[in-house]
Amino acid sequence: MRILILQDDFPPNHIGGSGSVAYLLAQALKRHGHNVEVVTAVQDAASAGATMLNGIRVHRIYATFSRRFGAYKALWNTTAVREVKKILAEFKPEVVHAHSVNGYLSYGALVAAKRSGARVVFTAHDVMTFNYSKLVEFIDTQDLAVHDKYNYRVSPWYQFRQMRFRYNPLRNMIIRFILRRYVDRMTAVSDALRQALEDNGIKDVRVVHNGIDVEDWVAIPGRDNAFKERYQLGDTVILFGGRISGIKGTDKMLEAIAAIRKDIPGVQLLVIGHHDDMFKRMQKRAEKLRVASATVAPGWLAGDSLKAAYHASTVVAVPTLSFDSFPTMNLEAFACKKPVVATCFGGSREIVEDGISGYIVNPYNVPMLVEKLSALLNDPKKAADFGQKGYERVTKEFCLEKQISQFEEIYRI
Repeated sequence: MRILILQDDFPPNHIGGSGSVAYLLAQALKRHGHNVEVVTAVQDAASAGATMLNGIRVHRIYATFSRRFGAYKALWNTTAVREVKKILAEFKPEVVHAHSVNGYLSYGALVAAKRSGARVVFTAHDVMTFNYSKLVEFIDTQDLAVHDKYNYRVSPWYQFRQMRFRYNPLRNMIIRFILRRYVDRMTAVSDALRQALEDNGIKDVRVVHNGIDVEDWVAIPGRDNAFKERYQLGDTVILFGGRISGIKGTDKMLEAIAAIRKDIPGVQLLVIGHHDDMFKRMQKRAEKLRVASATVAPGWLAGDSLKAAYHASTVVAVPTLSFDSFPTMNLEAFACKKPVVATCFGGSREIVEDGISGYIVNPYNVPMLVEKLSALLNDPKKAADFGQKGYERVTKEFCLEKQISQFEEIYRI
């Protein structure tokens, strides 16, 4: 089967998020004998053109994105759609599987794909099909409880106040029309995201959870011990990472570390993230809370270094303060047999079983965050048992092969 994958950002230009999910999917489909090519966007004209990445042909389209006119250009990027049409005519895919296209390739690429005669599958990884940025409107920051269900409906008035002159009153209606008219099958990476989509008028969505190749995350003692020695890590390490920003729960984690240190003086926060302006802000906050000496920040990690970081940790924290569709850190932690303390906002609870493989918390409730992290740091046996339960669950329910087989079924329908 000839399959064309559309993804705004694709490794090695960008590592993490939906780009890495699309990359793993492309590699697995190739191993299954499919003829796979990828279309992605680059913002440097000199980087445009076709190249081979681990046996997969990747078409890099030069495309720009304007934040001022993003609500318009994301619907139809003329330059990108024109290039996508050329690739469609040349490759003649039977299936076009689109992932994140709301930045550069645009939703117009879905229209072009359907008109080419291909079966079009669209996977939603985030809330950008109905929202302009991170989804927080449903959260009451004064309510510290963990609720089973939330109302994710976003009002046009809220979006107008949020975006002001960048607001496009027709944006969401046009996106819904394109998805309904030009997409044969739509999937979401979590049931929480499916509910959010339905609450905002996007119906008939099937859930296909992201998967992980567990065998690629096994412990390698020499590598992992060398990582611990290099960064002088002890035996009570909390791993926290991603894009270091307030919305990721950075401040809440620092407050939690300050409290945990009173009971566990040797606790360390291992922070994975780029050393950018947001990271500098985090450093200043850590200094103010007098926990700078407890933070270890090796920068952005990938490959073996990332795997070593997980294996060097005691527990993994995912305290996102916004809707987080299906955090990859949960999968990676369980693949490394590490317990997780994760946010109640989004799809984490679909993999993290509260009290079995980790804990689900409201990250605005810092005392609760402290309690659950401390419970695992103070009890190595519990942490190991939770990590093992997570490993068994991810191996059975969230392996990459299961994800691939579900998509192959969708491609053939």
